[in-house]
Amino acid sequence: MPEKTTAYKKTAGNYIAALLIIAAGVILDQWSKHMAVLHLRGTGGTDLIPGVFRLTYLENRGAAFGVLQGQQWFFYIITAVILVAVLLVYTRIPAGRKFVPLRVCAVFIVSGALGNLIDRVRLGYVVDFFYFELIDFPVFNVADIFVTLSAVLLAVLLLLYYKEEDLEYIFHSRK
Repeated sequence: MPEKTTAYKKTAGNYIAALLIIAAGVILDQWSKHMAVLHLRGTGGTDLIPGVFRLTYLENRGAAFGVLQGQQWFFYIITAVILVAVLLVYTRIPAGRKFVPLRVCAVFIVSGALGNLIDRVRLGYVVDFFYFELIDFPVFNVADIFVTLSAVLLAVLLLLYYKEEDLEYIFHSRK
């Protein structure tokens, strides 16, 4: 990777764009959860594709598959660690076009983590409402989609797209 040129320097505009996308993701997540509370709580749910996919209301006090129920402090600590780590790495990712997918992953991981953190702090649980009944997949929400898809994309990028020298540049270059 060449020395930092203008193409690799992030500007204030890069950070503002990231913050706006994070805010939009959090707003979408919180709005969808609000709609779930308004329209699904106290009902049996709504089949979108009978026997396959439904909207249903769930107050999740743990993680996927019901693990770690009621361990809110654990989730606060893990979320804080993840947010700090992702934000620190984000500041080291160059602004070049090649690194856009990596920055997008970071932005959506932060957005999803914040969306669920808001629920945990405000309500003591996370509102979930998407349910793939056909495979009995755990009920999830928009924030979970952001985090999961970003994590999968990140793994694919790290395994198949970015080269070792790209990662060396991010993690070991002097800024």
